[in-house]
Amino acid sequence: MKKLYSPRVLRAAFVTLAVAGSITAARADIKNYEFQLVGQTIHAGPDQTITVRLVNKTTGKAVPDAVIIATRLDMAPEGMQEMATKVVAVPGAEAGTYKFKATFGMAGRWQLSLGAKVQGETGTVENKLVITAQK
Repeated sequence: MKKLYSPRVLRAAFVTLAVAGSITAARADIKNYEFQLVGQTIHAGPDQTITVRLVNKTTGKAVPDAVIIATRLDMAPEGMQEMATKVVAVPGAEAGTYKFKATFGMAGRWQLSLGAKVQGETGTVENKLVITAQK
């Protein structure tokens, strides 16, 4: 009667599983990333700058070189999601921060919706941040 599995084959299979498991464990979950507002309030009016930081929640470190793929700024927190304004990306001052210019047509709470791809991760980071525009 022949052996179905030799010790060498079993050892190779276990090593392969261990290596594959460690590669998957090294990757972070896209849910471990979030955008944070640098300032919660802003003045109502044209050409206001919004600064956000993309952070890895497990390490607390800022994440540079993410690709912003979606932006939207509207007054959804005030029940006026149809009141949206254009958002333009501008260069950030430091690694891991992302800046945007927008016109805040009136005082109140505005929602900044962001989507980004993080280098080396699958999925999209999506956050909705509330900014208060003051007169």
